[in-house]
Amino acid sequence: MGDGIRVVARNRKARHEYEVLEEFEAGLVLAGAEVKSLRDGRANFTDSYARVEGGEVWLHSLHISPYTHAGADAPDPVRPRKLLLRSRQIARLAIETRENGLTLVPLDIHFRHGYAKVMMALARGKKHRDKREDLKKKTMLRETERAIQDARRDV
Repeated sequence: MGDGIRVVARNRKARHEYEVLEEFEAGLVLAGAEVKSLRDGRANFTDSYARVEGGEVWLHSLHISPYTHAGADAPDPVRPRKLLLRSRQIARLAIETRENGLTLVPLDIHFRHGYAKVMMALARGKKHRDKREDLKKKTMLRETERAIQDARRDV
């Protein structure tokens, strides 16, 4: 991308499991060699989520593997990490998650001009039938595109 953005890791299951209502970018507080580990792409989003606690937003269950060349003082790989947002955004997210039952889900981790950022989503969990409908739509779209390509080849 042209904005000095380099995506390190994506949460591919997020859009399948959740209906994304709104996306926003947040800074990520890291300790020590976690930055180097992220630059190597060693992050895992399995079951990660964010929660508003005490006027701050914390990212839970994000696994950042310890950097191989770091010393013995590596931090816990799945520790909660603080997200950097404006106080108005935090207040709004607290209301949305508490009153409307929405979830904060990480979509990707990237570097913007050297700073680690997380693309977060305010999302609603999908039901099983919603996932099936999405799969049907995707299949129908793929079939129509294939039919259009076949028609162009025949001409």
